[in-house]
Amino acid sequence: MTELKRSTLATAGWSARQVLLSSRPVSWINTAFPFAAAYLLTIGHVDALLLVGTVFFLIPYNLLMYGINDVFDYESDLRNPRKGGAEGALLDPRLHRLVLRSGVISAIPFLVAMVVLAGWQHPFAWLVLGVSLFAVVAYSVPGLRFKEVPFLDSVTSSTHFVSPAVFGLALAGAAVTPSLVAVLVAFFLWGMASHAFGAVQDVCPDREAGIGSIATALGAARTVQFAMLLWTLAGLLMLLTAWPGPLAALLAVPYIVTAFPWRRVSDERSADANRGWKRFLWLNYFSGFVVTLLMIAIS
Repeated sequence: MTELKRSTLATAGWSARQVLLSSRPVSWINTAFPFAAAYLLTIGHVDALLLVGTVFFLIPYNLLMYGINDVFDYESDLRNPRKGGAEGALLDPRLHRLVLRSGVISAIPFLVAMVVLAGWQHPFAWLVLGVSLFAVVAYSVPGLRFKEVPFLDSVTSSTHFVSPAVFGLALAGAAVTPSLVAVLVAFFLWGMASHAFGAVQDVCPDREAGIGSIATALGAARTVQFAMLLWTLAGLLMLLTAWPGPLAALLAVPYIVTAFPWRRVSDERSADANRGWKRFLWLNYFSGFVVTLLMIAIS
């Protein structure tokens, strides 16, 4: 193998790793699991649509969501010391076009396959998917930048994770019940709380870059307290669901405990909340495991 070929392969491998990193592999499960769980619990068996939708929300969806974010947040990410790893790729500008193209190109075949497999008998499902994809784009692209609008940033972020579940339910033709609504609202409040808590660690870099967020608007301490309130409300809502759903209310406790040490953190020390955020990322896996056990009990 010539030196030129080795160099070309090394460059291609580096580019592929950076594209993959921009999709936040550690968070793939957070969008794939809600869709798969909602669809499977409703339809009761594994089919091609379940497999295609799960893979879509596992990789292409995250590549679109986080890739777009990393491209258009590049200038502010340069000032953020936590970027450049699992919490977000610091993309070389030469890769920006590749990342955007990869997100679109990888998503299209799955979207087409879902339309072919499901048809148009559940129009609300496609409306939900449209809202979901709009939220993915609107969060970061210039001209919309919902991530810079306090409170709307948390609402949009939560939509990223709740909409796959709603799409799965609608695609499978789930019946709307008070218990189901309570679960979805609790999930939405959990998503808002998670985004708000995550925004705390970026108060200083965001202000230096002139970027607004729920945390720059409320301040670090009040944002942590707001997140704790939302997690508490989410837990209380789960008490209104059918058994064994109320057991999931206990899952709010570790999140509140994780955020509690930073309930009075100053804006100047807000970056310290990153320690809690890292625990939060792993806590999601534990919560997912417990939710899976509850789903098995329900089925």
